[in-house]
Amino acid sequence: MDRRKFGTLLAAAGAATGLRAESVAPETLRLMPNGWMPNNPDLPVLVYREAFAGGGMAEAMETAFAQNGWPPQWRNGVYDFHHFHSTAHEVLGFAGGEARLILGGERGHEVTVRAGDVAVLPAGTGHCRLSASADFLVVGAYPKGEHWDICRSAPDAAMLARMKKVRFPASDPVSGAGGPLVRAWRQD
Repeated sequence: MDRRKFGTLLAAAGAATGLRAESVAPETLRLMPNGWMPNNPDLPVLVYREAFAGGGMAEAMETAFAQNGWPPQWRNGVYDFHHFHSTAHEVLGFAGGEARLILGGERGHEVTVRAGDVAVLPAGTGHCRLSASADFLVVGAYPKGEHWDICRSAPDAAMLARMKKVRFPASDPVSGAGGPLVRAWRQD
């Protein structure tokens, strides 16, 4: 597709759904290793509140993520068991309903997310769904070229080394190359 046409579609999607990414400053959570969960003490979790609004939110998130170099790969929910990804950073776009999640492993940081919110989890960040509404819907995406795994036990030395080599994303999945993720993760 022609880039100009894609940009026009993105702008239309933003207008239709009230994409607020340009004006939303994310909350940052720094998660240290916790039990068997490695987390990523070098990179904070970013939680954008009300980054999207209106109808067609899943499509708008997919369009924004794709334009910003984080191609969407699935729609579903969040697993109800503690896990992390050792081979990819992850963006979770909350396109419907609401849920209580725990980030960082058992006794981690509990957050409530609602439709319109977005969370960016650096590789190694533990996450688990505690509860969710029946209409809870998540759009999952990863930086271009990254392939995710599911890890449910303590990492060994090789896995920790692999996590440190996960490449730095070229852009923020919500607001692009100059977005908060690029600034927050480069400063750390």
